[in-house]
Amino acid sequence: MQILNLTNTVNFMRLRIPALVLSGLLIVGSLTSLAINSLNWGLDFTGGTLIQVGYEQSADLEGIRKQLTEADFGDAVVQNFGSSQEVLIRIAPREGVKASDIGDQVVDVLRADGTSVEKQRIEFVGPNVGDELSEQGGLAMLVALICILIYVAMRFEWRFALGSVAALIHDVIITLGLFSILQLEVDLTILAAVLAVIGYSLNDTIVVSDRIRENFRKLRKGTPEEVVNVSLTQTLNRTIVTSLTTVLVLLALFFKGGALIHGFATALLFGVVIGTYSSIYIASAVALALGVSKEDLMPPEVEKEGADQEPLL
Repeated sequence: MQILNLTNTVNFMRLRIPALVLSGLLIVGSLTSLAINSLNWGLDFTGGTLIQVGYEQSADLEGIRKQLTEADFGDAVVQNFGSSQEVLIRIAPREGVKASDIGDQVVDVLRADGTSVEKQRIEFVGPNVGDELSEQGGLAMLVALICILIYVAMRFEWRFALGSVAALIHDVIITLGLFSILQLEVDLTILAAVLAVIGYSLNDTIVVSDRIRENFRKLRKGTPEEVVNVSLTQTLNRTIVTSLTTVLVLLALFFKGGALIHGFATALLFGVVIGTYSSIYIASAVALALGVSKEDLMPPEVEKEGADQEPLL
């Protein structure tokens, strides 16, 4: 499918210096926000109070969220549990207040308009992601980046490997920076979205790197910068189609998916955009800056058997 019918090569690398400066500013801004504001951790990381209630009719989740927000429980996570009449509410821990007291306050708020609400259970729940799991997750991420570095270096060239890892780190830092600046709640769905962004960005980077390698071997003339521009132009239609179809699905989730999936859709929407950008202006630009050339990507010559023997007279 051809969305753009390009007859001339787009000079992407002409803007690589301004793009790298922009990325540097975004990374500095993200790290600064993460250091000052940190992240707005959700109940999956902090724990809290769990309240299960029952309604006589199907529960209006949006109405419940509105009631709790007006009663200063804006951080409440509301979802159905088992059936449309059963509702599970999670509230972040509050200093100096017992879980039972928080639960009673929430039930009183829900009953304030005269609705019949049955209190079924109130309990304190610990965080789903503890210190040990957080540490193991960080180590797993580090090991994954090292494995990606080795894989790309073996398949393509070490300069592409460094560019790919730089693009992944770039995407993760800026995505987390967005959540820190906007103070959006970070829970396990956001963690899943960040991992999905890594996979999306890596896939896009591999496709671009593969085309660059092919063109370095196929094109007889042209500087490395020209070869990279040709490769990016050739993969531009594929990139647009992939990104556009993904964004359409994510927009549907963002506007119609409800409050529980809003953060997930936000992270992926931003991640798709930043991942597409990084595959062009981070991974490719870094490889070019490190001096990748035609000689680096040519396949090794295989010496034929008997080629070094003197011909028989």
